[in-house]
Amino acid sequence: MKEGIYSKLAKVQQELVCPKNLYNNFGKYSYRSAEGIMESVKPLLAKYKLALTIADQVHEAGNYMYIESTVVLHDTESDERTAVTSQAGIDPNKKGQDLSQCFGSSSSYARKYALNGMFLIDDTKDADATNTHGKTEATKTVTKKKLTADIKKQMIEAVGKGHKDAVYDKLVNTYSATEDQIKEILG
Repeated sequence: MKEGIYSKLAKVQQELVCPKNLYNNFGKYSYRSAEGIMESVKPLLAKYKLALTIADQVHEAGNYMYIESTVVLHDTESDERTAVTSQAGIDPNKKGQDLSQCFGSSSSYARKYALNGMFLIDDTKDADATNTHGKTEATKTVTKKKLTADIKKQMIEAVGKGHKDAVYDKLVNTYSATEDQIKEILG
């Protein structure tokens, strides 16, 4: 009996190593890109006789446009398929980008999160990153900044431009935001 697509997908999910190899100097955080995920997963797709396709569609909801990316995993032995979809808003007025760049960055963002969903990639630190291996470190006191109305407004705009992860990191690490404020800002 041939191995099914979900058994193969589970193996890919367990074996896939896709580090956050890019760094955002402005936001001071590491991240991974859709291209990095695809590069990391290709050898495993070949190993388990799987193929991956990604398709984008532009949609409109009210006055907002968004990209919907669908990642489809194909089992080349059985022709079974499974898919994951993700969306990202498009801001045609984004400072420093022309229209094609706005669509491209939204496409990259939606693709990245569809790939994250397919391969169970999360954006949290793993246990090894926070494990002190029995060694204690001096505790640092961190004073968080007050979340003002202006900062809140800027963060909501940034989320609308597809920077949800960066905003979340700032809210948690830099500002004294309540859980309700975080939910309100992230939508």
